[in-house]
Amino acid sequence: MSPLGTSLPAPWSHQAGRRLFVVLLVLLLAVGTSAGEAGAAAGAGGPAATPDRAHYDVDLRSDADGGHWTGRQRVSFRNASDRPLREVYLRLWGNGEDGCGTPGGPGAPGLPSPVVVSGLRGGTADPLTVNCTALRVALPKPLAHGKQASVAFDVSITVPDRNARFGREGAFRFLGNALPVLAVHDTEGWHLDPYVAVGESFYALAGDFRVRLDHPSDMAVPATGRTRTRPGDPGRSVTLSLAERVRDFAWAAGPFRTATETTPGGVRVKSFWAPGTPAAGVRLSRAEAVAAVDRFGREFGHYPYGEVDLVMTSGFGGGMEYPGLVLLGTTEEGNAVVHELAHQWWYGIVGNDEYASPWLDESFAQYANFRFYGLETRDCWSDVYWPDEGTELTASMDYWSRHRGEYHLVYTAGPCALADLERTLGADTMARLLKRYARDHWYGVSTTEDFKRAAQSMTDEDLGPFWESHRIRWRGLR
Repeated sequence: MSPLGTSLPAPWSHQAGRRLFVVLLVLLLAVGTSAGEAGAAAGAGGPAATPDRAHYDVDLRSDADGGHWTGRQRVSFRNASDRPLREVYLRLWGNGEDGCGTPGGPGAPGLPSPVVVSGLRGGTADPLTVNCTALRVALPKPLAHGKQASVAFDVSITVPDRNARFGREGAFRFLGNALPVLAVHDTEGWHLDPYVAVGESFYALAGDFRVRLDHPSDMAVPATGRTRTRPGDPGRSVTLSLAERVRDFAWAAGPFRTATETTPGGVRVKSFWAPGTPAAGVRLSRAEAVAAVDRFGREFGHYPYGEVDLVMTSGFGGGMEYPGLVLLGTTEEGNAVVHELAHQWWYGIVGNDEYASPWLDESFAQYANFRFYGLETRDCWSDVYWPDEGTELTASMDYWSRHRGEYHLVYTAGPCALADLERTLGADTMARLLKRYARDHWYGVSTTEDFKRAAQSMTDEDLGPFWESHRIRWRGLR
């Protein structure tokens, strides 16, 4: 994702020129805005993380303008832990901004939560908790290690009236984090952290999605995964999407203009933009996306999903990444497309607990972004202002949400620290480290300690002083 309104260290803004400065300013657009959302909690993945091998089957039908979707969702899963699994949790992140809805006054109807689950089968649902973002489902009987089960339910999704990643802009609808997904249980227990109003902090294991979206034919529907659209009922079409080994699923809907190109590396880049989006920014974003997907594929491992969709409007705040789809606020100067595409690797493919360790995806994506543009970062660490001696780069979203004015550090100090690590190890060694680190955690979950061990394995020099001086600690502030 991308934050707003913080100043960048001097070497970055001065040497890159006006266009890059604007792109980076756009990249900082979401801190403290409605596009910033959140999610899950601390801890590593590892063999104990469960439930895994999730398969989501979803069948939804929209109303006339794509603002309301109803249908059915089924989730199958396996118990990967050694202990019997007696329950699962669904995270209804679409309720993060609105919680449990708005009660009506005398004689007036209230407003329900944007995401409503009902008619559950395969378990017994408890009342919603964590501000209506967590639904506990007690299983009919304990699920033994290696065994599979499923739950199914009706789902109703109402797109909120705000310009956000789960929201709308004019005739266009954005449905990020709208589908309920499984929470993670690992050695630390269930991760049921609250939605926060700054950044994003999701934590999910990779799973497979098969999604059928029935919608009016005058809508284009970009979505996670490989998609195809076929005729449906009169005046309607059905967009089918298959997405394997992804952590989430998102889509958009509206009368987008479209274009498609294939990168030299074989990745299909599909662009969707609203009329009125600056043409120069659309052209630039498309070109940079084609270059970035192939470059990051060479640096971190080939992009495995075959297709990525760019969704561009003039009014969306900043940018937001999902597997195979990014939402982008676009000006004549472009947008944050390179940073958001770097997230396809850093959190999308190489997962992390974004609530516990947001630096592991945001700082890594921003480091990739700066390398793509060739920005000078040699002295940037000395330009980082730390408002408090106790502030750590590895702080959690619990800390950053209480210190919003400091959150920009994961986008500024974070890539600076990685650039300093590159100079410490050497450019070739750093390149090998990142490619090996990505390979070792491909579709998995990584932690700060995993990265520190991987870096240390590349050198005989003790990196302990480096981690300490760059405020990279195992746990970080909570």
